[in-house]
Amino acid sequence: MNFINSEELYQWCKIPYDKLESHAELKIPFRLCEDSVSMGSIMARELVDEIQAHNEKDKITRVIIPCGPSCWYSPFTDLVNSEKVDMKRVVVFHMDECLDWQGCELPRKHPYSFRGFMEEHFYNPVNPILTVPEQNRYWPNANNIEKIKNKIWEVPIDMTYGGWGQDGHIAYNQARRHPFSHVTIDDIRNSTIRVQENNLDTIIALAQRTFGMAYQFVPPMSVTLGIKECLSAKKVRLFSDTGAWKQTALRVALFSPITAEYPITLLQEHPDALLTATESTAQHPISEHPEWDLGIHDL
Repeated sequence: MNFINSEELYQWCKIPYDKLESHAELKIPFRLCEDSVSMGSIMARELVDEIQAHNEKDKITRVIIPCGPSCWYSPFTDLVNSEKVDMKRVVVFHMDECLDWQGCELPRKHPYSFRGFMEEHFYNPVNPILTVPEQNRYWPNANNIEKIKNKIWEVPIDMTYGGWGQDGHIAYNQARRHPFSHVTIDDIRNSTIRVQENNLDTIIALAQRTFGMAYQFVPPMSVTLGIKECLSAKKVRLFSDTGAWKQTALRVALFSPITAEYPITLLQEHPDALLTATESTAQHPISEHPEWDLGIHDL
């Protein structure tokens, strides 16, 4: 794996957040929004518009959908209900799911049961007359990998929605750090749906986010669509409003050459990709503290 050097990373992180959108060296299109409320409205409106455009042409809408960011579910279901958006021809591939140490699904009320959360916040609030049919909802687990893989490749995916992780993972396509099993950027580029153990830094990040650093409660495994499936969509739209633990990955995504250390950099190869972040996510401590001496000389 080729690692990003500290000198380059320092240069990317020192850029003021309000200079990112128009920066001459951007490698991926970037959109800045004020906060979670505005981002949730953008996400809801754009997916509804995508579905309505397909409905007007009597076409199926095939989408890959994440569990998170959480800010867009209420605005989305409100729009679907108020505008009476017919979701009967929408096919949803859920991009990932957390698993216990034996690769089994979690209880639906577990905070990291993505299916439990999505059933409650993405499906249940929608008028039953309008909602996505049960048979059009594809939930990944350890036992249906081949079924979902085959279904995805039947017909092109119209749009992938998602976020990114602290190491720039899309879905749960993390930077692999196993000491004896290394992967290349081509391996990640061609990765497909699979069951895996999660990286320790992913477990620590989720423990800090949800459990007061009680890492013992964080699911240690996951099932995820691969980068190949996620980036097969005609459009890819990634969003984050999580703030501090996504800030560096955003800078790497926007400015770094493609690297297996941050899988999100593969987005540079997609013809219609867009990153969106809130101001709190686009900010970076290094840009706000020019007085810091990190022992790194400017390039």
